[in-house]
Amino acid sequence: MEKTPQELYQERMKRVQDAIQLKVPDRVPFLPFFTFFPTNYAGINCQEAMYDYDKLGMAWKKMMIDFEPDMYNNPYALVALGPLLDLLDYKQLKWPGHGVSSNQTYQFVEGEYMKPEEYDAFLSDPTDFALRTFFPRISGALGSFQNLPYIPSLYYLRLLTGTAVLAMPEVVSALESLLKAGKEALKMLSKSRAFIQEMEAMGFPSQYGSGAYAPYDYIGDFYRGTEGVMLDMYRRPDKLLASMEKISPYIIQGAIKASRTTGNPIVFMPMHKGLDGFMSLAQFNTFFWPSLKKVIVALIDGGLIPLVLWEGDCKSRLEVIRDIPRGKAIYWFERTDIFRAKEVLGDTVCIRGNVPASLLCTGSPQEVKDYCKKLIDRVGKGGGFIMDGAIGIPDEAKPENLKAMADTTKEYGVYL
Repeated sequence: MEKTPQELYQERMKRVQDAIQLKVPDRVPFLPFFTFFPTNYAGINCQEAMYDYDKLGMAWKKMMIDFEPDMYNNPYALVALGPLLDLLDYKQLKWPGHGVSSNQTYQFVEGEYMKPEEYDAFLSDPTDFALRTFFPRISGALGSFQNLPYIPSLYYLRLLTGTAVLAMPEVVSALESLLKAGKEALKMLSKSRAFIQEMEAMGFPSQYGSGAYAPYDYIGDFYRGTEGVMLDMYRRPDKLLASMEKISPYIIQGAIKASRTTGNPIVFMPMHKGLDGFMSLAQFNTFFWPSLKKVIVALIDGGLIPLVLWEGDCKSRLEVIRDIPRGKAIYWFERTDIFRAKEVLGDTVCIRGNVPASLLCTGSPQEVKDYCKKLIDRVGKGGGFIMDGAIGIPDEAKPENLKAMADTTKEYGVYL
């Protein structure tokens, strides 16, 4: 007898939850993470996907029907960003038609958006620094926010006269841009909610409900840049550590609030700069892991499930990063030796990954099947394993290779 969508939904949820809790599920969960593969697969270029909400939803639905993963990652807040980027004249991304070709994924634009001498201003009041210094640097539409007064200085009658700045033409323009962006964001999010409801009606749960960052990556990615934050470890370590300590509660609170809103406890956490090649193990133990562990444990204590994507290679850190509560998180590995990771971490966290991008793009279906079987036999032994690409499914992956990955997981990945 054919299962109802509601039964399939619960079955898929239990399968993933069992894997996270290091139990043996009925089979290995198949959780591919997508960016632009579904739109390419449906014949829609990247620019169309970022601007046309309806086409994006149709492309994702086609992919879900054709490949039937156990969960989906919602495309809207990840892909449907074009109108918002336009309205805010956003500087931290290049996107199709704005710095890259119409069929190329968006690219992050790293920069030194906080100068080294500005650490004290950030530490004194990160909200004020973001509003009057950071936002004007990353958004052309919000450049005039540098003229806003320092909010705590607007007490008693000064609050009344301080409102004059809001009537400055350039500030009015910035506020109008924010209002337009807000209306567009509501429009996009309404499409997102409708997509969630449609997926649930089809029997598919969502992969995650919120996101969070390692505090070091937060400072390094968005404020200081890679060069700046690496130099800071030598030139101003106390300021760097203090800033990570300052921002950690905001990261934690933001993830918890978003997860409560979505009702999904899984928190996606991409790691960028704490890997082999970026810093020594001693530096990792000083600058990266302590604050990251604080965030991970706080999320777990809040009833959430951190999904930590270790981009690159972190083989020298495996023994260190096992120091978290058992059966409460997912570690997703890109280039780390996943078989070694299973040996070190298999009794602590669920492991996710790691079919190589090169294999999915240039290999044959048989080669993909062989690698997936190897993952299932060795990393899937005893449960606690989720099948995915090394860093999700490449935009340029061959559809027949994704099908081989899906079929092998569902047919060979059954626990008897």
